[in-house]
Amino acid sequence: MTRTAKRRWSRELDTEVDGLCLPASGPILLHGYEEPAAGKWADDVIPGKMGAIDRNTGETIWSSPCEVGYGRGFGAGFGRVHNAVVLGPGTQGHRAVRMDINSGELLMVENIPAFDQALVFDDMCICVMPDRVIAYSTDDFSERWCHSAKKERFHMIARYGNRVYVVFSDPSSKKQGVFLLDSECGDHQGVWIDPAVPVIHGLVAGPHAVVLLVEELITALSHEGLVSAAVALGDLEEAGHETSGLALLALRSDGDAGQPPLWFDFVGSSPDDEIADVTIRSDSGKLYVGRGAHCHVRDTLTGRALGAVTIPGFDEHIAWSVSEGALLLGEETRISMYEVPI
Repeated sequence: MTRTAKRRWSRELDTEVDGLCLPASGPILLHGYEEPAAGKWADDVIPGKMGAIDRNTGETIWSSPCEVGYGRGFGAGFGRVHNAVVLGPGTQGHRAVRMDINSGELLMVENIPAFDQALVFDDMCICVMPDRVIAYSTDDFSERWCHSAKKERFHMIARYGNRVYVVFSDPSSKKQGVFLLDSECGDHQGVWIDPAVPVIHGLVAGPHAVVLLVEELITALSHEGLVSAAVALGDLEEAGHETSGLALLALRSDGDAGQPPLWFDFVGSSPDDEIADVTIRSDSGKLYVGRGAHCHVRDTLTGRALGAVTIPGFDEHIAWSVSEGALLLGEETRISMYEVPI
């Protein structure tokens, strides 16, 4: 029976949770908004609030109105000098904002194109939109590079080192795959996974492996991958295990196209189930798989199960993040810190 995770602290909030960022050390970054009366607002974007939270106690260090509000697209993280960086919709278009993490002082605001997903690193912010991937300097938000689509549509990204992994779909088949970009200059480095997968639902990258959450595993495998996986798939089928639906697929992060998988496993869900119920995160060589109220932890390189915990409220999360054995859970108006297996 899965044990319940130990809760370090929990705090009720005056705002609705929109996004959060849990670094390896220092304050937690929390973005929220106040729901307007009767749920109506004059504009498409509800004004936002940004706050820094003490990671050890959950107490608010500072809270301030933010140029980034609630709407399409959001990203948050920390720059080189540990300033808080937030990207998202504002009342006058999408914006990139830099704030002092210790005081909340607004340091810089720049207008940027609307995006669907943004990742913030100490050296750059990378935004993905249907037809472009753009990297901005975290220091001054100047554009470092832009990769435009020819006919493909872009869906999500992950980055590790000098590689950016981009999930894209073929305009004819609508099937999805992954190609690589050089994170320093944006040059196209080739297709990594052919566009044959019905849907890629999740993508995380780390020092040893990239893990994907995919529908129909065999469509994501190369010929060499199919050959190497054939015996394991046959054994699973003979044992009566499901070999369709959602699956985890791990590939070497520095590997070439066509490589065999490091490992794979099925998460016991069919496409008819609530796909959004399964989410993945990675940190410090560990893969965290959230489904319902449970969080399962695996070794990213080998796929070996390291443990699982039940987390109250996890099945209703707005956002969650993991760092150094701590899981930060954001519900509608509450944030909580739990201990998870490492």
